[in-house]
Amino acid sequence: MELKGFNAFKDSVQFSSEQTCLDFLNVNREQIRIKKDETAVRNLVRIFDAALAISSGKGFQAMSVRDLSREANLSMGALYSYFKSKEELLEMLRSLGCRVLERVLADEIKPDSSPAERLVQAIEAHLYMSEIMKPWFYFNYMEAKNLRKEEQRKAIERELYTEGIFVGIIRSGMETGEFRTVDPLLTAAVLKAMLQDWYLKPWKYQGRTVTVEDYAGFVIGMVEHFLKNPEGQTAIR
Repeated sequence: MELKGFNAFKDSVQFSSEQTCLDFLNVNREQIRIKKDETAVRNLVRIFDAALAISSGKGFQAMSVRDLSREANLSMGALYSYFKSKEELLEMLRSLGCRVLERVLADEIKPDSSPAERLVQAIEAHLYMSEIMKPWFYFNYMEAKNLRKEEQRKAIERELYTEGIFVGIIRSGMETGEFRTVDPLLTAAVLKAMLQDWYLKPWKYQGRTVTVEDYAGFVIGMVEHFLKNPEGQTAIR
């Protein structure tokens, strides 16, 4: 199976901050009571971009609403039209990105494909979305340790959701004989860590001029070598 390629992926998902915020607005209309959608979307983009930018520098917990007001160029009163507290803003940020990732994975992983093909689709989708939404992916990982107990439970559930996709594909491949017998839970956990390394340590790959397509091909090749059943006909690429 040929890799899709980053540019082709971007064209297919047609991701935009504006559309993502419009989708978020439609789900949260009871909370965000702004009459004009255009105004609400524009301000949500500014709020989320500003919060991610500040958080990447000094961390979300150290950020004040006044800091956010200056960075987003919105009054504090305007900000409170969209969220009531920093904790609510944090949950908005986390749920926004998770919803996008879950939708893209559902769209990109084709149920009628073989397990080997679905594994490629899942790896590519996860890596390429982490490249498109790198600030959010980094924020989501780094801020998890600062969550309250209930929010930490939700974060763990979301982490296990994407791992569970890989677990299901690996188990399916073992059942069909495409993959050799492995521990699917441990394999999925290690694979997820490899995918996270791309956005947690970008300096490491930038310094070696490794592109996201290079990294996707390398990870897929490693997984192919590890899972390949010598007696089957696995062909991930």
